[in-house]
Amino acid sequence: MRLNNRKVDQVRPVKITRNFTKYAEGSVLIEVGNTKVICTASIEDRVPAFLKGKGEGWITAEYNMLPRSTQNRKQRDISKLKVDGRSMEIQRIIGRSLRSIVDLKALGEKTIWIDCDVIQADGGTRTTSITGAFIALVDAINKIHKRKNFSVYPIRNFVTAISVGIVNSEVLVDLCYEEDSKASVDMNIVMTDEGEFIEIQGTGEEKPFSREMLNELLIYAEKGCKQMIEIEKNCLKMDALRIGTGEN
Repeated sequence: MRLNNRKVDQVRPVKITRNFTKYAEGSVLIEVGNTKVICTASIEDRVPAFLKGKGEGWITAEYNMLPRSTQNRKQRDISKLKVDGRSMEIQRIIGRSLRSIVDLKALGEKTIWIDCDVIQADGGTRTTSITGAFIALVDAINKIHKRKNFSVYPIRNFVTAISVGIVNSEVLVDLCYEEDSKASVDMNIVMTDEGEFIEIQGTGEEKPFSREMLNELLIYAEKGCKQMIEIEKNCLKMDALRIGTGEN
């Protein structure tokens, strides 16, 4: 057993609060264990210059950790006049993850901005952000759909993400910070509800790892992602019925 008596393949307790803020088309507070992230989806009726006139939309993301989301105060990016490398990497993976499950032609010439702000970090902030961002995206697109039906509903799949790692020679799913800091191998996996991979990020923190160990990590990641997909479906309920149907 692990911290909080979790099994090795069990995700942390998840709580999702939809419509968390007043103004964004989609907004979610997602809590995974002690990690808490506010995710919002904002819609603009325009696209970046490279997409103008092409009849398709765009989804992009920004990610930030608030100063006291960690044990010691984290300096704001604005004070350094640039986004730090870690934040840039994470916001790119959030954007890629969501674009991969949306029909951008069906979306039309709109940009959806995803903002993920970590208010408390205890491991898995990027994976938590992807799950929360997906819920916010669904709510935002459904608000558009209620005003004017899409000819083809643009969300093709559910998407989620989970961390897996090797701690004391044992594979664990959904690592908290204490576990992550001790992991000899650390991975973040993004998957769809059809079991397809969008992103696989893996690092041997202390030493290389074998192909057999990689296979085992992916098996555990798939178990964790299936748990998170069920949580998404239970959260969205009727609002998820059109996902993957291709219907209007």
